[in-house]
Amino acid sequence: MNPFNKDTEELKTIAAQVRRDILRMVHAVNSGHPGGSLGCTELLVSLYFKIMDHNPDFKMEGRNEDLFFLSNGHISPVWYSVLARAGYFDVKELATFRKLDSRLQGHPATEEGLPGIRIASGSLGQGLSVATGAAQAKKLNNDDKLVYVLMGDGELDEGQVWEAAMYAPHHKVDNLIAIVDRNGQQIDGPTDAIMYLGNLHAKWESFGWKVLETNGNDFNDLLPTLEEAKSLTSQGKPIMILMNTIMGYGVDFMMGSHKWHGVAPNDAQLQEALLQLKAANDDY
Repeated sequence: MNPFNKDTEELKTIAAQVRRDILRMVHAVNSGHPGGSLGCTELLVSLYFKIMDHNPDFKMEGRNEDLFFLSNGHISPVWYSVLARAGYFDVKELATFRKLDSRLQGHPATEEGLPGIRIASGSLGQGLSVATGAAQAKKLNNDDKLVYVLMGDGELDEGQVWEAAMYAPHHKVDNLIAIVDRNGQQIDGPTDAIMYLGNLHAKWESFGWKVLETNGNDFNDLLPTLEEAKSLTSQGKPIMILMNTIMGYGVDFMMGSHKWHGVAPNDAQLQEALLQLKAANDDY
């Protein structure tokens, strides 16, 4: 049986465990970004346990496998948890998150050699450019696998995003699937209040992208959208998925508030949140 072809119920179980990992990790060091991590859990679980063709026997060049780049690197807790649960490194290493000499830095880095990490990220706005270059490299190498990249909606305030947004369609980088986490929140408040983004569907479409929309917190909507995105590759256009999520999803007192962008739960809040996320397999 393919360990990365889980059914929806299995994905839900994994997502519950990943959320518990996230909360424990940021609580243990009173530092990190739980809000966006919780909101993007379904996406990363879907990619690594259903959608992508990838190999935990990590090779930096990633030939003949799908690649994923996390541009909004501050939501590293969800990525670290998913990588560990997918077998890239021991789950017990999650307990070292943000500690001195840990490979699990607050923002993903390559110096420590953590399997699964191909670029340092967290300096916002760079991931789409990197993913576009990786996708072009696959074409040059006659590698028919795909490249995925996740960005935050607040990250779209960065000008480099829009340079890459022009570049990819112009060069017909049609093995690229980009995803925007559209939770409507960034560190200082609602995205519409900080920098109104306008009609993102029309905007990306006008740049030459094929645009899809989905509910990123519902596997029954998200999985078909990801499969549709795959079916639209190799048709001359890069694919953009506008993924509507709720910051802090799964924990009622965190949901929808920018205040949980980068704040760790205290002891009582952790216990309350863990009770809301009853995982069948709670081994960390």
